[in-house]
Amino acid sequence: MSSSRNVNSKNSLLKWLPWILLLIVIAAFVWLFTSMRTPSEATWEPPRAQPIEQTASPILDTPVPVSSYHDAVARASQSVVNIYTTQTMAEHPYIDDPVLRRFFENQGDQQGPAATNLGSGVIVSADGYIVTNAHVVEKADEITVAFSDGSKSRAKVIGTDPDSDLAVIRVDITGLTPLGFREEPIRVGDLALAIGNPFGVGQTVTQGIISATGRTGLGVNKFEDFIQTDAAINPGNSGGALVDARGELVGINTVIFSRSGGSMGIGFAIPTALVEQVMNALIKDGRVSRGWLGIEIQSQLRDPTQLETTTGVEVLSVVPQGPAAKSGLQIGDVILTIDGVEMTDANTLIQYVARKPPNTALKTQILRRGKNAEVEIVLEERPVQEAVQRPVAMQQEGLGGINPHLQDNGDTPMMSEAERDRMREELMKLFEQDAAAQ
Repeated sequence: MSSSRNVNSKNSLLKWLPWILLLIVIAAFVWLFTSMRTPSEATWEPPRAQPIEQTASPILDTPVPVSSYHDAVARASQSVVNIYTTQTMAEHPYIDDPVLRRFFENQGDQQGPAATNLGSGVIVSADGYIVTNAHVVEKADEITVAFSDGSKSRAKVIGTDPDSDLAVIRVDITGLTPLGFREEPIRVGDLALAIGNPFGVGQTVTQGIISATGRTGLGVNKFEDFIQTDAAINPGNSGGALVDARGELVGINTVIFSRSGGSMGIGFAIPTALVEQVMNALIKDGRVSRGWLGIEIQSQLRDPTQLETTTGVEVLSVVPQGPAAKSGLQIGDVILTIDGVEMTDANTLIQYVARKPPNTALKTQILRRGKNAEVEIVLEERPVQEAVQRPVAMQQEGLGGINPHLQDNGDTPMMSEAERDRMREELMKLFEQDAAAQ
């Protein structure tokens, strides 16, 4: 019985085996056919751009989108003050003339009250020191400082530095809130907020970006290293604060480029690096001592159409017994680097040397008759030089703006005796004609 069952099982297996094998073969054909059709029927997609890697340095001014800079402004504005100065107008030299006096009476009182100017300033210490522009307090007989809380105080000048257009004044108040200086260098594209008192309307905030840094050669100050911004700066903003998105000071607003007296989106501020140097010197010594080479220089001529450009500063003349002369520097030498810093133009050299104190030794790489050489120059103190005449296009802020067609040198025009007698005769004729007409 058992043997017959085994025979039947084998017969059943052999009977179904061909069908099983057929199903396996069919399944294999189906899989092969499907795998061959998939690539040709796949949907085409354009190549995808790879994600841009984020820079390692954090973006300090724009970490996340913001809808308000209230916190930064609130932090900075309590340290920004309005400055009002008064200057007594000089009496006209011919005001006592009995004939000419009548002319002045017809034209209005020429003496009148003291002229009032306005500007802004930044508190830099809790014990009353305030930084502003030198032209804000220039020739001022009286200085009044108005704080953000509405209180006011008289101020005295600690020191001025017309070469950089910075000044330090002080009020007899303690417990003030100084504005913190930004430690990181400002960058083009960073947010900028200008805080000041434009046109005397009161403390105002305007917003923009940093348009450029290291602007020189404007002819505004002797020592220039301006921050350029498109944050609106108007008359009255002089001496005010330029801050970043965190409310930290990056510069002191100084000058605007304007053909109308108002903002045209080109304003300039003195960076905090220069402010700190001048401020500390004025507070400590009442004056700023700068390094001096004793040479006349010019930038190497550059042809913008040439692919190869020449950098360096050529020495045009050397002051006898000056620092450069003592070091052996000669006319015709081209200064390439100072302390390893490339001197790309004359302004770069002037700014670099001016920030060094006297008695500083500078290692200078020069090009002399086609050969490289090195000289060591020990700086001396820069002598006092004549004031810089500011161009009309660069207007510093004053009360009510500036008329670019009028330039006042501060002197009353004087007439000769013959001109004075002739004016008397003409005025007498006018008075007689007026009397006859009446």
